[in-house]
Amino acid sequence: MNTKAPIILAVDTSDLELAKAWIAHTAEYIQVFKLGLEFFLNFGSQGVRAITENSDAEIFLDLKLHDIPNTVAQAATNAALMNPLFLTIHASGGSQMIKAAVQSAPGTKIAAVTILTSLSEDDVKAVGFADNALSSATNLAQLAVAAGAAAIVCSPLETASIRSVVGKETLIITPGVRPSSMSGKDDQNRTMTPAQAISAGANFVVIGRPITSAWESSGVEIGKRAREISAEILNS
Repeated sequence: MNTKAPIILAVDTSDLELAKAWIAHTAEYIQVFKLGLEFFLNFGSQGVRAITENSDAEIFLDLKLHDIPNTVAQAATNAALMNPLFLTIHASGGSQMIKAAVQSAPGTKIAAVTILTSLSEDDVKAVGFADNALSSATNLAQLAVAAGAAAIVCSPLETASIRSVVGKETLIITPGVRPSSMSGKDDQNRTMTPAQAISAGANFVVIGRPITSAWESSGVEIGKRAREISAEILNS
């Protein structure tokens, strides 16, 4: 029986050895591991390789590239050398920027971020989007897929709408999920449970603190937490 759920574990830490330990204790239940800016600014490409060279961990490199097309092309080329499964860019960078990333990293799935899950509807309006979060995220997803993005990152609340316009082939990744056994939203404003997000059309859910906070108790506890949340998804 497959015990790995479609979870991307957010490895948000400035401690390389701790990152390795989290991965080692949860790898039986987690499909992909997210290394973001906190990790990358501390350890760079050498840190990513330190994670992957002694394990078969698949990496979601969450750098959210957003710049002129030429700069993003160069960055994506360099990121591809680390062989991540996914590399994130901002869909709001536009078609040419997205195309530049896709062409520069052909062996990596470019994942376009739509509207950050930390933004409320008031925030979406304040930063200049003409439409609400749902419409804005759906429009950005269509733009990104047309430009060649293999995956879309969006709130679970936008998943069903985006799935209806991007079809079955595009992967949808949803942060902003909270297991049913957990309370609180942390800094996420638009949330669902992991099982709800998968039912709405997501291929992967991003989960961090609901799992990694268990490390404060023990390595055994973080593994147990990963197993419980994995089971919650697989058995739903």
